[in-house]
Amino acid sequence: MKIANVDRLLLLSCLILSVVTAQAADPPSQGDSKQIDLGGDVSLDVVYIPPGKFMMGSTPEEKAWATGIEGGATPGTTRESYEGEMPRPMQVRDGFWMGRTEVSVGQFKRFVEETGYVTDAEKPGGETQVFDPEWKITAKAPPHPWISMKGKSWRDPNFGFPLRNSYPVVCVSWNDGRAFCKWLTERERKAGRLPKGLEYRLPTEAEWAYACRGGSQESHYFWWGNDLRDGEGRLNISAVDFLPGRNKIWPLANAPWSDGFAFVSPVDQYGEKGRNGFGMADMCGGVWEIVLDHFDPKGGHEELYFVKENPRPVCRGGNYFDVPGNARCAVRLGLKSESYSDSRDGFRICLGVPRG
Repeated sequence: MKIANVDRLLLLSCLILSVVTAQAADPPSQGDSKQIDLGGDVSLDVVYIPPGKFMMGSTPEEKAWATGIEGGATPGTTRESYEGEMPRPMQVRDGFWMGRTEVSVGQFKRFVEETGYVTDAEKPGGETQVFDPEWKITAKAPPHPWISMKGKSWRDPNFGFPLRNSYPVVCVSWNDGRAFCKWLTERERKAGRLPKGLEYRLPTEAEWAYACRGGSQESHYFWWGNDLRDGEGRLNISAVDFLPGRNKIWPLANAPWSDGFAFVSPVDQYGEKGRNGFGMADMCGGVWEIVLDHFDPKGGHEELYFVKENPRPVCRGGNYFDVPGNARCAVRLGLKSESYSDSRDGFRICLGVPRG
């Protein structure tokens, strides 16, 4: 009798174990999210994005709007040509997890505290692009209130106001972003939490562009559509907000509302309204996001794109200083080098199959 009871208990235990194992093996679904513990009461939220198709690039009509009165981008330059002649169908074949927001100051600080990492801007001879507090607003167009300075870094981006842990980290380079991802991969692997066959890294340009459009297979200007007016309460760009310590706004084309911040806003500041169909926040505006690919001026690629000579990392999404036409889904630029940094540039992490 006792043996029979033991057998029943063993059978029940095996059934429970098989159910738990099956549940653990269930593949993630679109919108699933999880918190990555960085230690020190700091965490990072990642969201699952399934494989899918999308359109990369922009139409001639979109480029004309971007350089028109409402878009405000400078006409007659080669910048819009970087988006390609026409939208191209592309596919992301592997699902991946992506940071809901750009990496924040507080999250990057945890990385530095644990590793002692020194960013490119902080190294001997290092410098970074920051806002010039002596800049005078003039009638000249376009105004460029940015200068290269030594002694400035992610710790002090020269904003002219106190740095918050909730701001996206800036003044970090492609090298710095990759170092953060390497640390996170090793940390999660050591803790036994890293999913098999995956690593933390910068997103490829195709992954970023797919995530930015939020699941739409149409080539809209912004992730919510083509109408700038629908962007109110959704993004941080050049808008009707006084510059710190001044009674002036950016003298460029502006979004015709206040977004609450003349400079950068905290990550996920706009909540659910600021998130696209995949649950990604701050994909347009905020800060430029550095991705894994090197820059090809002819347009983005479906597969990871690297060059051996003079590599220039791609950045996407626009920033808090940009006019509306420069904060669209299709906008892309190449940075000066892998060590270049700027107080308008940050990055977002990806958890996916290894690339590059």
